[in-house]
Amino acid sequence: MAINLQKGQTIDLRKNNRGESVYDLSQVTIGLGWDVRKQGGFFGKMFSKEAEYDLDAVAFLLDGNGKVANLGRTVQTNDGRQMGLYQGDVIYFNSMQHPSGHIWLTGDNRTGAGDGDDEQIIVKLEQLDERYQKIIFVVTIYMGRKNNQHFGMIDNAFIRAVDARGKEITKYSLSGDASMNGMCSMVFAEAYRHNGDWKFRALGEPNHTDSFVDILKNYSY
Repeated sequence: MAINLQKGQTIDLRKNNRGESVYDLSQVTIGLGWDVRKQGGFFGKMFSKEAEYDLDAVAFLLDGNGKVANLGRTVQTNDGRQMGLYQGDVIYFNSMQHPSGHIWLTGDNRTGAGDGDDEQIIVKLEQLDERYQKIIFVVTIYMGRKNNQHFGMIDNAFIRAVDARGKEITKYSLSGDASMNGMCSMVFAEAYRHNGDWKFRALGEPNHTDSFVDILKNYSY
């Protein structure tokens, strides 16, 4: 049975709630899901058009100093824009696969519609180079500040880990309350090495910024 985490709680990803090593970490799916809160009241239901919320999953690969060592390079897109952080140790919507091939983002769901994971980051933990000691999982609301969208408007947000055989290992859920008002990003969780094993910790640290680059500054040299 999957372990439901509380904020700040840590588990061993390989072990179940009885302490038995049962999970296959050769490939772990980190899934993100959310629902946009419905507007209440009769008129709200009749006349409101449900806004699209674009939540983006991002992963930072950290070294032994807790920093992102490789920030990638800047490339020019087809339309002439400059795009940074390409093929470095940050996995995000413009650089979806790590150069090692051992961690990647599957795609971008712009609405959160439907059941299950809305975005997924897949990582081959057992093949990840030893220089990567920790992975930080961040979620941001794209253009949240401009559109006045924040986690206080989100229901049933979660992050979960699923092993290579499709068994759910753990899940951390949160729903927006007053404390999340104005918060447009979240450092959701982290996976880290400890004595040869991989641990997973629920963090749930909200931030006003809607740009993961602002959060990345805390993990840069």
